[in-house]
Amino acid sequence: MPLATTILIGIIALLHLYFWYFEMFAWTTKGPKIFRGFPKEFFPKTKAMAANQGLYNGFLAAGLIWTFFISNIMWRQNIAIFFLICVAIAGIYGGFTVSKKIFFIQALPAVSAILLLFIL
Repeated sequence: MPLATTILIGIIALLHLYFWYFEMFAWTTKGPKIFRGFPKEFFPKTKAMAANQGLYNGFLAAGLIWTFFISNIMWRQNIAIFFLICVAIAGIYGGFTVSKKIFFIQALPAVSAILLLFIL
């Protein structure tokens, strides 16, 4: 994989590691500061739901990190494309259903990495 694509995939993986941490371990402490539009009592009530989302983000990060350890170029690219498509779909869905910011933070980098994989 070209260096630019590898770096972008690494950034996306780190972002999803942060989402994993935030949603699984810091939802009730950092959540009210990030999502100011929600009442504070919302966060303890939705802690289990957020942790479930966080677990999925952890799986996405793990899949993207896994691509760095695959020696076969074709398999590395295919696995990267699969996990990037998963990230993009989640970001597009979140952009439509929760906040447009999710599209720009999650889906756009994934789509950019997919395009780089096909162009380079």
